Amino acid sequence: MKTLTRRTATLVAAGALGLGGLAVAAPALAGAGPFAPGPSSTATANPGYGMGYGMGRGHGMGYGYGVCNLLPVTAQQGTLTAAQKTTLASMAQEEKLAHDLYAAFAARYDALVFDHIAAAETQHLDTVRTLLERYAVSDPTANQPAGKFTDDATQAAYDKLLAQGGQSLTAALTAGQQVERDDIADLEAAMNGLTAPDVKQVYTNLLAASQRHLTAFTHWSTR
Repeated sequence: MKTLTRRTATLVAAGALGLGGLAVAAPALAGAGPFAPGPSSTATANPGYGMGYGMGRGHGMGYGYGVCNLLPVTAQQGTLTAAQKTTLASMAQEEKLAHDLYAAFAARYDALVFDHIAAAETQHLDTVRTLLERYAVSDPTANQPAGKFTDDATQAAYDKLLAQGGQSLTAALTAGQQVERDDIADLEAAMNGLTAPDVKQVYTNLLAASQRHLTAFTHWSTR
């Protein structure tokens, strides 16, 4: 059963994501308890990188994980090949998969890391959708309910990861690590030969976010 404190902290963090690129500290996370932050938990503005909330773990040390509030796309529009447009559409699928999976795990397990990173993935998907509209690419995630995907391979991957993570919190964290590793590999590959400044800006920020998310899931798995 989730506590009121956890729900409040999640709402505060989610609210920070909607403030148009402002990084705002979440005071609800400052109290005592198993999710109390360590000294490294101070939230600071970091364009394209978001906020870090620390989780205390041993001797007052904290592990930070990013609720990544991507700023509006400011780089100029370029040109994309047909293959790069297909890749951009697949990025939307990946962001939706991550969000839906983490939201499902957040509902099942009392682990704030899933709530915060699911909220970040919502922001990421919105940013990718901005690019889809800018480059007149059809959004494959439009009007799709949670856990449903138009791409068969993405649907199969989601179903497999959901079943895996349903076994235990440890298994869910392992699934999260796998998602982030896959995202990192796909983003690195997508940037090869990419010249469009705005797409490169978004992919670079998404890559940094996935690296932080991977670190967060890894730290939680060793608690």
